[in-house]
Amino acid sequence: MIAWILAGGRLTLSPALAALPRPDLVVAADGGARHAAPLGLRVDVWVGDFDSSAGVQLDAPREVHPAAKDETDTELAVRVALERGARELVFVGAFGGRFDHAAALLLGGVRLARAGLEVRLTSGDEWAWPLLPGRPLALALPPSTTLSVVACTDLAGLSLGGVRWPLAGADVPLGSGWTLSNEVGHEAAAQVTASLEGGHALVTALYTEV
Repeated sequence: MIAWILAGGRLTLSPALAALPRPDLVVAADGGARHAAPLGLRVDVWVGDFDSSAGVQLDAPREVHPAAKDETDTELAVRVALERGARELVFVGAFGGRFDHAAALLLGGVRLARAGLEVRLTSGDEWAWPLLPGRPLALALPPSTTLSVVACTDLAGLSLGGVRWPLAGADVPLGSGWTLSNEVGHEAAAQVTASLEGGHALVTALYTEV
């Protein structure tokens, strides 16, 4: 089951976003509910403490939580999605807004991928996919797309293909800028491949079309 989690970051409508498989379940996290209308989505559950959804009109069942809580609204939305059987999570509105929330969401995506879930994060123009050992990625991306690998830990054996500067079995330290601002190859149907032997990373891309 594919669940879309509507988070509170920015949203850019794009062909790439429109091309995603439609969700089986839509859970809005507080102010992320404002993305439902431009995306043409019906929200199944609206979750949060509702401190950032002023002016949002939405006909959806609410799950209301206190402001003083141990989880973010997005984490609460994830819990709802998992309880309803979701195994693939697409976070829409993942970038922008408060840095602490965006960073926690991106790292939380890595944690969810470690638990065996399929995860992608997007705001329509920026995208991210967790990269873990034994879980290689093959991504069809437009030529010349800006692509980075963000090392969330020290990385061992990073291999990257289909890009201007490929890598084979590279060791990359935590937070290194070495693997930022690469570029997808210029072939018409470019496919980026990425794999790791050890560590955790995020592959990020900046594009709007597929």
